[in-house]
Amino acid sequence: MAEANGKKGSRGYLTWTPDMDTALLAVLVERHNNGDHAQNGWKPHVYNACIRHVKDTCGVDITKDNMTARCKTFDKHYEVISKILAQSGFGWDWENNKLSIDSEDVWSKYVEANKAAGSYKTKVVMNWDQISTIYSKDHATGEGAKTAAECVQEEDTHVLEESPDIPQNQKRLRTGDAILCMMGDMKAEFQEVLKTTDPLTLPKVTPSAEILAALQIIPDLAECDMLKAYEKLSLSERLFESLMELPMTLRKAWLLSLA
Repeated sequence: MAEANGKKGSRGYLTWTPDMDTALLAVLVERHNNGDHAQNGWKPHVYNACIRHVKDTCGVDITKDNMTARCKTFDKHYEVISKILAQSGFGWDWENNKLSIDSEDVWSKYVEANKAAGSYKTKVVMNWDQISTIYSKDHATGEGAKTAAECVQEEDTHVLEESPDIPQNQKRLRTGDAILCMMGDMKAEFQEVLKTTDPLTLPKVTPSAEILAALQIIPDLAECDMLKAYEKLSLSERLFESLMELPMTLRKAWLLSLA
């Protein structure tokens, strides 16, 4: 077993204490809110900032590999727990830092179909607020696996993110001339597509389960407010992205301001 002071044990592993986790996540949340958490992972200065803060706060020397391994653990927690919270009958016990389950039957049915989640029935996961803030956007945009594998990025990557608005209602063209005109435009666009080998960019649509999971982890959000927010976020990708950029402490107030 490795010592809590950061020395490696016989197996070469580092024991992460609660204080070390808190110190690491504090920097990651700050950098995430500043936009330093790109799709491919963290930028180099984030890695350096984490090492310094853990050293200054806990007196422990960590390496890039230590940080990468710990981020994979956080990512796994989010992947498993967020899927559970997206199901009916589950919630998060903020006081005891673990799942709250309506009944044994609810849990048994879920684990029967998701055996890998079995250990999370009573597992205590500290800092769920910070973990969900950092990783919710990654999974919602389909980047969770990449984030886990490349949590610390050695080289800067400039990422261009497109967030097209999806119209709620489209007016129908009723006249024959308008339809013919539209078909002509579509033909021209299709011909242009055939001339290029570049992949088509499809609009991003966040799964409903991800939206629901993001709402269920917001503390003290009333059920009626959750339903209203769910409807709005389901119709607007940009609103959901805006929610994910906010720290957890501001999400409830922001959602209520949309009413």
